[in-house]
Amino acid sequence: MILSALTERIIACAVEVHRELGPGLLESVYEGALTVELFNRGLHFHRQKQLPVQYKGEHVGDYRVDLLVEDTVVVELKSVEHHDPVFEAQLLTYMKLGGYHVGLLINFNTLLLTKGIRRLQL
Repeated sequence: MILSALTERIIACAVEVHRELGPGLLESVYEGALTVELFNRGLHFHRQKQLPVQYKGEHVGDYRVDLLVEDTVVVELKSVEHHDPVFEAQLLTYMKLGGYHVGLLINFNTLLLTKGIRRLQL
């Protein structure tokens, strides 16, 4: 699947979740609802996928991505009032460490969800 088409499908799932639930809930609630929507639309995903961190060839720890869709797109979810640039930096770090080229940062705590979505690419 072409990455732009895949990210559009993921965003459509997020929009449906936001339309049904609205803003103001915990991130974990949106994560659960988004996994239901991804599953219902036939998309393969890992929830809270644990990935290793290597430093100079040594395993030094692990990190978790909220969602990894089709083993290709890292999805980082937020439910915050104000966007902080560190959220994008965090997603870029996850993408770099995992060797992924595309990521979505989705903040559900907005009146219009499209204002809370950022697509990042390495």
